Amino acid sequence: MNQVVDEIKRIFEIEQQQGGKAVEITDVPGGYDAITPSWLSKVLCRDAPGAEVASFSLDESDDGSSNRRRIFLTYNDAGKRAGLPATVFCKAAEKLSNRIVLGASGAAQTEANFYNKVRPYLDIEAPVSLYANYDPQSYAYFIMLEDLGSKVQFCDDRTEIDWERINSLIDLLARLHASYYQHPDLGSASLPFPRWTKWWLNNVGSFDFEGFCDKAFVDAERVIPARLFKRRGEIWPCTMRSAERHGELPETLIHCDVHLKNWYLTADNRMGLSDWQILSVGHWSRDYIYATTTALSVENRRKWERELLKIYLDKVASLGVPPIDFDDALKNCRQQLFTALAFWTITLRPATGMPDMQPERTTFEFLNRLATAIDDLDAVDSFK
Repeated sequence: MNQVVDEIKRIFEIEQQQGGKAVEITDVPGGYDAITPSWLSKVLCRDAPGAEVASFSLDESDDGSSNRRRIFLTYNDAGKRAGLPATVFCKAAEKLSNRIVLGASGAAQTEANFYNKVRPYLDIEAPVSLYANYDPQSYAYFIMLEDLGSKVQFCDDRTEIDWERINSLIDLLARLHASYYQHPDLGSASLPFPRWTKWWLNNVGSFDFEGFCDKAFVDAERVIPARLFKRRGEIWPCTMRSAERHGELPETLIHCDVHLKNWYLTADNRMGLSDWQILSVGHWSRDYIYATTTALSVENRRKWERELLKIYLDKVASLGVPPIDFDDALKNCRQQLFTALAFWTITLRPATGMPDMQPERTTFEFLNRLATAIDDLDAVDSFK
């Protein structure tokens, strides 16, 4: 992994010196400065004869694990008549820290593969791509999506998820998981996604998750139940056992980063799911417990958790998944809470080379919800 990081740094430095531009549709822009009207025309006007992008401008950057911006577009007369989009929403890795995280982890290639190989076949509410590509030589990637900004409400830690919304969320996850449950092509060229446990171990070794996650656990003491905080020394061993156990369970495609900020609400109050950078081959329980725990207030999660799990299990069964025992399902969910917690301890105190990814308000809220669930469900003792 260190060799990959060194290679990304070397290529990124050359790229910055040369300042190349994207002209052909096969060119993957290294950043927004590389975009040209010619490239945009080839991407957006390919099905509209005579149409061209006349000019474009960029919205302010919104940086997290990727660098996100809207592009505002104007067209020639043929483009206007064709009704081509006035804005698009894009994701790139234009900063070195983003290129390292997304390139070395494989997340950039994964997201491009999702939009090209999986999204067209899923009956779920999720963004639709206009362009998705990854350059394995430069580790650059560029995703262009339909701009949903004026059509949907993106969620954050303050969004209220009521009974109707959490059922919509569960329905989406069930449809995703059932679509690829024990699919023979998982991990093949047609579904070229990494296995979750392997992805986890690669990243833990590359970014020293253990040290930074433990520091964050201490720094987050005020939002962690006292009983759980006293068991600090058991958290990381449970996290690694969680990942090990994950690799022993039946497989499907899982989103893997289903915290509430990656969800949105449509005008008719349905939940949609975005940010598919770490789509993996793994067990449904990680998605399920991570999503429901971060989406719901502690009070509602406690009140609804058993009923919601039954609803999920009934839904996947109705979609063709073999019946799953409730007690086994609950045990798997308890165990999979730990790597979800680690996603947010590493967010609070990012390891060396990682970008800042979320506001502290959001991070502390999700840490509280996850840690409280671990305590409520006696998850530390679930491996006995």
